Amino acid sequence: MAKIKSTLPAKVLIVDDEPDIREIISYNLTKSGFETETARDGKEALLKLTSYRPDLILLDVMMPNMDGINVCRTIREDHQYDNMLIAFLTARGEDYTQETALDNGADDFIIKPIKPNLLVARVKALLRRASSIGPPEDTHTIEIGNLQIDKEQFTVKVDGKTIDLANKEFQLLLLMASKPGKVFTREEIFRKIWGNEVMVGYRTIDVHIRKVREKLGENIIRTIKGMGYKLNL
Repeated sequence: MAKIKSTLPAKVLIVDDEPDIREIISYNLTKSGFETETARDGKEALLKLTSYRPDLILLDVMMPNMDGINVCRTIREDHQYDNMLIAFLTARGEDYTQETALDNGADDFIIKPIKPNLLVARVKALLRRASSIGPPEDTHTIEIGNLQIDKEQFTVKVDGKTIDLANKEFQLLLLMASKPGKVFTREEIFRKIWGNEVMVGYRTIDVHIRKVREKLGENIIRTIKGMGYKLNL
């Protein structure tokens, strides 16, 4: 995931089929110093991405024409958008909806209805976490055994072969690779990658650990019983 270094206002694309919600969110984010753009459904959102590059997409789940899950999946399949954050706006809090979204590359959930000041705080926290995760700036790449992580190109290679990871999968691997001998507790992983404001359970970590193992090998991350996880290289 890209670090947000620019002094320009962070850009947010708001995608929701309800005009009132788009207007309220846009008003409050603009008032707080963000630059905003809106789309009324998934198809319009994808069209706008051809000319508008947001730092964060606030994406409703239930929409006509193309729902949020399919929009998220489409964006994550196009690697020119790898550094974009995606947070779902949803009134649906079921585990199935959240897990499906996480599997398709979601970074966060914001459950509706939500107070404007809390919304702004969550957006700021999400962007702040994106700017702070990773090893020191003087480290361009991390090489551990047959694993190579390029934190500027956001690429992962194993034995020279490029492996595609979703944003949170990349962050999880990068966090562990920043201190290869360290055992990270579930609480620490959750706090550093998702933050205290995120209203999803620890099952989120299990989903991402599983996805990284599927892509990089079952032994890439070792479970330390009763403690947490560590990079197993």
